[in-house]
Amino acid sequence: MIQIGSSIPVQNPNPFQTRSTSFSVRVSITQLRRKPLQTCSSESTRNHLSNLEKLLEKQSQPNPQKPDPVITKDAPVKSLQESRGMALLERLNLSGIWSEKKPSNELSPRHVKRLQRLLSKSIEYSPRNSLANRWREYHGCNDWSGLIDPLDENLRREIVRSGEFIQAAYQEFNSNPATSADSVPTPHHVTLRDKSYKVTKGLYATSSVGLPSWVDDVAPDLGWMTQRTSWVGYVAVCDDKREIARMGRRDIVIALRGTATCLEWAENFRDVLVQMNDVSDPNTQDQPKVQCGFSSLFTTPGAHVPSLAESVTEEIKRLVNQFEGETLSITVTGHSLGAALALLVADELATCEPNMPPVAVFSFGSPRVGNRCFANRLESKKVKVLRIVNSQDIITRVPGIFASEELDKKLRSSPAAGMLDVLDDNMPWAYSHVGTELRVDTKMSPYLKPNADVACCHDLEAYLHLIDGFVSSNCPFRTNAKRSLWKLVNEQRSNVKQLYTNKDKGLRLNLERQRFESIPPSS
Repeated sequence: MIQIGSSIPVQNPNPFQTRSTSFSVRVSITQLRRKPLQTCSSESTRNHLSNLEKLLEKQSQPNPQKPDPVITKDAPVKSLQESRGMALLERLNLSGIWSEKKPSNELSPRHVKRLQRLLSKSIEYSPRNSLANRWREYHGCNDWSGLIDPLDENLRREIVRSGEFIQAAYQEFNSNPATSADSVPTPHHVTLRDKSYKVTKGLYATSSVGLPSWVDDVAPDLGWMTQRTSWVGYVAVCDDKREIARMGRRDIVIALRGTATCLEWAENFRDVLVQMNDVSDPNTQDQPKVQCGFSSLFTTPGAHVPSLAESVTEEIKRLVNQFEGETLSITVTGHSLGAALALLVADELATCEPNMPPVAVFSFGSPRVGNRCFANRLESKKVKVLRIVNSQDIITRVPGIFASEELDKKLRSSPAAGMLDVLDDNMPWAYSHVGTELRVDTKMSPYLKPNADVACCHDLEAYLHLIDGFVSSNCPFRTNAKRSLWKLVNEQRSNVKQLYTNKDKGLRLNLERQRFESIPPSS
């Protein structure tokens, strides 16, 4: 964001010509030093240096001239040579050709004004173009071929909106995290930023494990952190006619938040692969398997609520029947643990009805969920998965044997591929990612520190910030990024570059002062 310019003297608009002149002067001085002393003091040499001085004085900018050093009769001829050379180099005025860079904490007024807009709470979105003729492409029918690198503007907008659906799930859970173990949970009132969608059902996930009874005695104030059943997301449907016309179909969204409670963390660490519940013959080879903890949260019912699998299937069937005859789509989106559950939801929905609408998953910071057979199963069901990955996010590389997807691909194209197939069938940690990858990088952001910590690299708002600025894999962060930095600075201040946190303080004071001055005095 720092603007670095170069100023060229008007008298000499060609910097390369001037650079060439300075080179010739250096050569001349070097040659003079190599000549005998008698030659240096000759009359012809003096005339040559004098003429060269006059020529340079005409080309250089007017600057205060330093007087030539006084040469006495006793001074050696070499000092005359060095003094003449230094005077010539100073008169070249190279600093006037290439101006110094501005300090790292200096911003032009234009950039300060733009930063003030970015640090405000107001949200500015990319334009919403009509998707009616191509909505299936943006929903993944061709695995987003040709839309990712470089990133298509319409797809960018759809990804950011999916992330904001997840943020609404986080906000609602944080506002009311407690779930009663003795009665049916009260409905959650989710506030969506996209007013064209209406929430139709809240979703709950239940852990199959519980904490020992002595935990309540040791730490009685943990409260909702130890509950087995927690609100995890919601189902929403687009009910705005203009938005339906723009998108070319009525969209149904399932949004799922990430890990929050102690028992959800405990389920995350149950990372052994287990067979899926609907497998007809568990003794056959090539069985789809998923992580034990994710499967537990997906299939376990609570005391007063059905399992997440049953609840989401029932609601989607109801909506599909309600809007029978219309063009429908199902978008499942989640972050972290929610991204893992989103794959299980998509797998469940894809075949629960004979005429199920196309299902697509937009996942942020997803861990590995199942083995290669599970990935093949989703592909055979025509479930489309767009997996948004931050290169610095370690959550996207666990669980599993291989820490690198690139290494796994290389090994599978080598003679060792047969051994890996055996491991896939028999090893309890032979995981594989699913779908198409869109890779972003914290280091590409001009606002975040390149050594941002693990929490920042996995943060959902940081993901949306990187998506909003992403252009392509070989192109820097776009200069016309629109997403506000207000939330990112508030949540990840220690990971934001000091230049912007310092400017943020001053800009906030100015905004507050303007807001105060705009309030009319009370009568």
